[in-house]
Amino acid sequence: MRKIKVTPYKILAGVILAVLAVFFLFPLYWILTGSVKTAAVINDAVPQWFPMSPTMDNYERLFDNPALLWLFNSVAMAVLSMILTCVTAAMAGYALAKKRFIGRTILFSIFICAMALPKQVILIPLLREMSFLHLHDTMWAVILPTVGWPFGVFLMKQFSENIPGELLEAARIDGAGEARTFTEIALPIIKPGIGALAIFTFINCWNDYFLQLIMLNSRTKLTISLGIAKLQAEMSTDFGLIMAGAALAAVPIITIFLLFQKYFTRGITMGAVKG
Repeated sequence: MRKIKVTPYKILAGVILAVLAVFFLFPLYWILTGSVKTAAVINDAVPQWFPMSPTMDNYERLFDNPALLWLFNSVAMAVLSMILTCVTAAMAGYALAKKRFIGRTILFSIFICAMALPKQVILIPLLREMSFLHLHDTMWAVILPTVGWPFGVFLMKQFSENIPGELLEAARIDGAGEARTFTEIALPIIKPGIGALAIFTFINCWNDYFLQLIMLNSRTKLTISLGIAKLQAEMSTDFGLIMAGAALAAVPIITIFLLFQKYFTRGITMGAVKG
């Protein structure tokens, strides 16, 4: 059995990491515990670090509002955006990395420039476009602008550069078409990058409060972020209800990260050692 050598550096690093973990996890802990506290306990001058008499009243009142519908809207928008973005970005990145066609460099430069363009600059044209297509106040008004995310194309192009050209050439010699070459040769190699992009896209769409605020108006079509903000505006002193909503909103983000954590870690590692 291999012995692990303990050094002062490892002890110090472990202590620092433990302190940072507690520091970053404490807000989540405070939200979770606050969501099961009564209003009197939350507003007490002496904080109760651990709920002595937990209650589910905040969640019951939260579900009296269309909180589950808001959560479903958010999950549906984020998942659809994640799937469509990964599919389109993977194909576009593969084409830009491994195909030679006129205007390829110019097209990639446009994607790079678009990454530096703030979303607020294109908001009015985007809003007019969604209104013209009769998509305003629908989930597609939030999903479609995310699908063309320039960062996704850039990320997948960088991963597609790692695909050996010899494998692609061998597949063509064996008679494989473009679709089969992409799905059976390229896709397994860039899978870690797709996993990383899936997490980035899900979080980006989930947290895109500004676009959701502009595109969605109806109460039944709000996302969980907009719903919590609406509850906060209506019940500014009901911190238990607001914390229950925030705890509910954190569940999908944590779940997606745990599901794609392996691919995310491999993707970041491959990006770090590339070239």
